[in-house]
Amino acid sequence: MLSPSLKICPGGEAGWTARAGVGSEYGRNLKRLEVVYQGSKLIRKAREAPFVPIGMAGFAAIVAYGLYRLKSRGHTKMSVHLIHMRVAAQGFVEGAMTLGTGYSLYQEFWGKPKP
Repeated sequence: MLSPSLKICPGGEAGWTARAGVGSEYGRNLKRLEVVYQGSKLIRKAREAPFVPIGMAGFAAIVAYGLYRLKSRGHTKMSVHLIHMRVAAQGFVEGAMTLGTGYSLYQEFWGKPKP
C-alpha cells in the first residue's frame, strides 16, 4: 500500500512511500531513490550558492580546532577560550556570506552579457 507521508518526488511537492513488507524490493528501491534525491538536492543547492558549504565547512573546522586546542589553552579561562572560538567561527561564516553576496551581485549585474 502507498501513503502520502514522504516527499521524495524530484518535482518537489508530493511523493509516496511504501508501507509494504519490511524486506520488499519496492521499499528498498524507494529508500535508494530518497537518498539519491537528498544528495542531488544538496549538490544543486551548493552549485547555486557555493559559499554556503564553504562557510559551513569553515565553521566546523574552526570549532573542531578550538575543541582540539581546549586542553592546551594554558592559563586562559575556558569561557574566554570558548568565546574566542565562537567569534572566530562566526567571523568565518560572516566572511563567507559577504563573499557569496558579492559573488552573486557580480554574476547578476556585471557577469551577464548585455543583450
